[in-house]
Amino acid sequence: MQSSKIAGIGYYVPKNVYTNDDLSRFMETSDQWIRERTGIQERRFADRYAETTTTMGVEAAKIAIERAGITAQDIDFIVFATLSPDYYFPGCGVLLQREMKMKEVGALDVRNQCSGFLYALSVADQYIKTGMYKNILVVGSEKHSFAMDFETRSRNVSVIFGDGAGAVVLQPAAKAGQGILSTHLHSDGADAELLAMYYPGSHANKWMPEQPGYPEQELGGLFMTCEQLESGAALPFMDGPAVFKKAVAKFPEVINEALAVNGLKAGDIDLLVPHQANLRISQYVQQLLGLPDDKVFNNIQKYGNTTAASVPIALCEAWEAGKVKEGDLVCLAAFGSGFTWASALIRW
Repeated sequence: MQSSKIAGIGYYVPKNVYTNDDLSRFMETSDQWIRERTGIQERRFADRYAETTTTMGVEAAKIAIERAGITAQDIDFIVFATLSPDYYFPGCGVLLQREMKMKEVGALDVRNQCSGFLYALSVADQYIKTGMYKNILVVGSEKHSFAMDFETRSRNVSVIFGDGAGAVVLQPAAKAGQGILSTHLHSDGADAELLAMYYPGSHANKWMPEQPGYPEQELGGLFMTCEQLESGAALPFMDGPAVFKKAVAKFPEVINEALAVNGLKAGDIDLLVPHQANLRISQYVQQLLGLPDDKVFNNIQKYGNTTAASVPIALCEAWEAGKVKEGDLVCLAAFGSGFTWASALIRW
């Protein structure tokens, strides 16, 4: 069966830099408070009107396509991962196809939040393996800033996230043993509401955790009401300690799964690129696997958590910095809302 390789990679981040001190102007927080809990020093926010999840994805895609040595007309399938689409529907995949003036190719949207890019990469990998497609564009892009509440009540969420996009072009590998060796996808929805944005949605609110200020009556519906907005029910919710506890268990588990399937061990990894959720999580996983600093790439300090975009942005930065070379064993891993988690092992 034909294996797939990353033939081109690119990323885009907005020019607007917001430091921790900038956020302290809007809420009760500080640079020290944010750094100690997350490792984040600054993040990028998209232009409110000129930039969207799609347009940022397009910019990353242009770079990936050029580096793959092809044109937009050569792309025969799109997989677009995001939790912050331009519209409730349709998805960003078709909007990117239109913006880049591609031919009438299939476009698939993936909603797996922080692990979305790895889910999208796995889907694309299967299509390459079966020979159905030859040039697949995989995009992870997020515009979180438009939905963040910059008041003290939401500081445990709003200080974490940033905007940006990353993209890769997947093609059949030319050499045996090159490219994506395996991907591993998991989910457990038992605690789905511990990290979620409940509205807009078609549910009633019986599943939502009890929180001060939330309306008591059931207000489920496709469109948000004024009461939902005023009460804070429409804001993202995260039980940080619970998410942290789950993440530090599943990250190493799914990495070791990938290694075991391929008959490898942690010491064989040349570079681990974890989803940039929290620097403390990355450091814990690094210690558990016994990896030195030069074998783990983190950039959450500069960009915050860009969810579906974080892995391709970090992978691209590492590659541009010369930390990923031909023949290297690269491991990608992510954990996020759902809960979902995933890994991919790549021979570059």
